[in-house]
Amino acid sequence: MAGKKVTCFDCGQVNRVPEDKLSAGPKCGTCGAKLMGGKAAEVDLATLRKAARNDDVPLVVDFWAPWCGPCRMMAPEFSKAAQELSGSARLVKLNTEANPEAGSAYNIRGIPTMVGFAGGKERKRQSGAMPAPAIVDWARSV
Repeated sequence: MAGKKVTCFDCGQVNRVPEDKLSAGPKCGTCGAKLMGGKAAEVDLATLRKAARNDDVPLVVDFWAPWCGPCRMMAPEFSKAAQELSGSARLVKLNTEANPEAGSAYNIRGIPTMVGFAGGKERKRQSGAMPAPAIVDWARSV
């Protein structure tokens, strides 16, 4: 049976999850961490690269920094969107201050910037803070 590839944000293992189980709280076969937890996970650059390259489930990345006011304003909205999209997309946050090489690797010119990946490729990007309903609509079109 074919499934969707999903990278574990805790251990980096790529898992294959049956499509009908994506909303049922699947866990990593290696470490047992939730794969589709309905929360925005914090990731590092290596994990992001692996997930963006391998995952079959749409991946939405919020590039942010702790000193950025609009980023802090958008954080709770991004979390609400992650809950609403649980099972259909995964939302992650990458701190550009802790991962300075991410800015050049993904051509980030301003923050917050959201980048949507699907099928191993960047599909769209959006800069600027957004409310949860707009994030959800945007993510559904990745």
